[in-house]
Amino acid sequence: MTSNNMEYLTIALPKGKLFGLSADLLAKIGYTAEDLSEKSRKLVITNEEKKIKFIISKTADVPTYVEYGAADIGVIGKDVLLESGKDVYELLDLGFGKCHLMMAVHKDQKRAKLSDYAHTRVATKFPHIAERFFNSKGMQMEFIKLNGSIELGPIVGLSESIVDIVETGTTLRENNLEEIAFIMDATARLICNRVSFKLKFDRIHQMTEDLRKILEMAREEK
Repeated sequence: MTSNNMEYLTIALPKGKLFGLSADLLAKIGYTAEDLSEKSRKLVITNEEKKIKFIISKTADVPTYVEYGAADIGVIGKDVLLESGKDVYELLDLGFGKCHLMMAVHKDQKRAKLSDYAHTRVATKFPHIAERFFNSKGMQMEFIKLNGSIELGPIVGLSESIVDIVETGTTLRENNLEEIAFIMDATARLICNRVSFKLKFDRIHQMTEDLRKILEMAREEK
């Protein structure tokens, strides 16, 4: 790291549903910057007074920025973190952005038991997580990586099933799909670059503890 990078704490925030929640939480411990917005044309937004830099990133790229040290800290969903396989420290479960990964099929194509789907095609954004899940069940599957609407897979005959994240289940119901297997829960996590954790330990540790206190207070108020 250059001496200039050592002065700043750089935080990667994901675009999308986690951005506002992440920015609001960080603001509660004083981690803010003028014009910090998901819609900002600036990709790096700096608070010179507090020596903080925010990187606004595509969700899937956050673990990469953190692993390679372009960002010291990042906020990312556990699902994306596991799928990425990046070598980072996971510092804190932030609790928001809760969803779960599951397997779903078209209601008209439902089979008697999970093992009846062995050797069929699965459409998913999470092929690594899906493969680990099916391997744990002793099932070999064919995985088709998609980036868009995963629900289309069974509808158009691309796959027999999907593995995807679910929050409310509304999209599944609207497309006549049914969840048949739970895989894992996922929430937003605070992650850290391994070298940054050593070189900027005091600041990162203080930040983590301040966030932990805010989260504990919020839980007690519920």
